[in-house]
Amino acid sequence: MTKEELKAWAEDYARPILEELHLELWDVEFLREGKEWVLRFYIDKPGGVTIDDCEAVSERLSRELDRTDPIPHHYLLEVSSPGAERPLRTESDYTRFQGHLVQVSLFAPLEGKKVWRGQLVGLQGDAIVIMVKERGKERTVSFPRSAVAQVRLALEF
Repeated sequence: MTKEELKAWAEDYARPILEELHLELWDVEFLREGKEWVLRFYIDKPGGVTIDDCEAVSERLSRELDRTDPIPHHYLLEVSSPGAERPLRTESDYTRFQGHLVQVSLFAPLEGKKVWRGQLVGLQGDAIVIMVKERGKERTVSFPRSAVAQVRLALEF
């Protein structure tokens, strides 16, 4: 099984378990970190996940993975939250986090800046739109998705 096939299998396998626990599957990674292989599940729910959520999912997945044994070599199983500064990836992420503070990283500068922070307005066609505040004035800035390296939720201090 290739890494991509394993990831797809893991997503399909985990979804019913997560639905039963009222959790969402945010992402799955299967990668090598140092000398170890890691199968990492990122889970989420409105209001955020707890350590108890991660533990419950880990126990269930571990039992099922041991039973089906889809990976022929040693690996570590991890269950985690995508974090407070998670990247936005899907259209539903952009809808869910409208109005939140985000950081947009660009491949090339726009108006002399490669990193922009502002309130997420959302997706408009093939563009990501944020509201920025500069010198006491607000304005919208639009970024073609092809120009965007990453969009993350940003913390405000």
